[in-house]
Amino acid sequence: MPVPNHKNPFPDVYTIWDRQKKPFNIESDIKEYLEECWGTLCVFNVTEPTLTVYQAKGINAGIGVVILPGGGYTAEAIQPEGHDVAKALADQGVTAAVLKYRLPNPLTSDQPHLVPLTDTRRALKLLRQMAKKYKLEKNRVGLLGFSAGSHLATVTSLWKSNDAEENPNFSGLMYGTTDLSDENLQWLEENLYFRKLTQDEIARNRLLNLVSSETPPAFLVHACDDDVSKVEETTLYAQKLLKHNVSVEMHLFSKGGHGFGLGREKDGTSQWVDLFINWLKSNRPNP
Repeated sequence: MPVPNHKNPFPDVYTIWDRQKKPFNIESDIKEYLEECWGTLCVFNVTEPTLTVYQAKGINAGIGVVILPGGGYTAEAIQPEGHDVAKALADQGVTAAVLKYRLPNPLTSDQPHLVPLTDTRRALKLLRQMAKKYKLEKNRVGLLGFSAGSHLATVTSLWKSNDAEENPNFSGLMYGTTDLSDENLQWLEENLYFRKLTQDEIARNRLLNLVSSETPPAFLVHACDDDVSKVEETTLYAQKLLKHNVSVEMHLFSKGGHGFGLGREKDGTSQWVDLFINWLKSNRPNP
């Protein structure tokens, strides 16, 4: 069990592979750094993943959410799609943990496409192992992903691990990617795999075809005017979930664009936070 890597009581920051060999790792001199991107603060070159846990305030709902910031797998919008969101959830009784996952890079990993997934599974397992400390129900631990982080949350939900503690009980998917269009295939090959996908990998990345009755319940949010990730990425996933009788709640906003994080009052996108918390508290995901 890792221990926090600082002395502050709140939030708690854990190095998720503490005292363990990081899977698929190649030692390098590449250094992590913070820089502005897309008008916000992003972290680049992540090679040492951490989990920052914000404890639930007030009445603890017993729910744990691992947050996956977006950034196209080239960076992570760690503040607006990570820590800001975690604080908002914790303020309403939900334990929220920001995962700063390793970014895929052939210079730092021999299997770059597996690095974010492996870190996400590890984070879910760690949060469950700390359920007593944070007063969590182990069958109410899931994911909340934004953009590329939403794609990562979807993959983690659909590519089942043999270790049940590494699978989410639910997923919150914010303006994500689910369809393997030609454009999305190119994105995965250039930013996640760094090579052409095999036919088997193409089939495995047709995520809509992998939805089944065992897929975790999902909360979906998208803006109809999103010109980065089309709204159909969300509506098609919702249709697949409904087809398999999986619980789903979807909210579409007419305006909002891409990457709105906590959202804005002027276009209504800020409503999603309260809607998500209500969904979490009023639904008990499958164990």
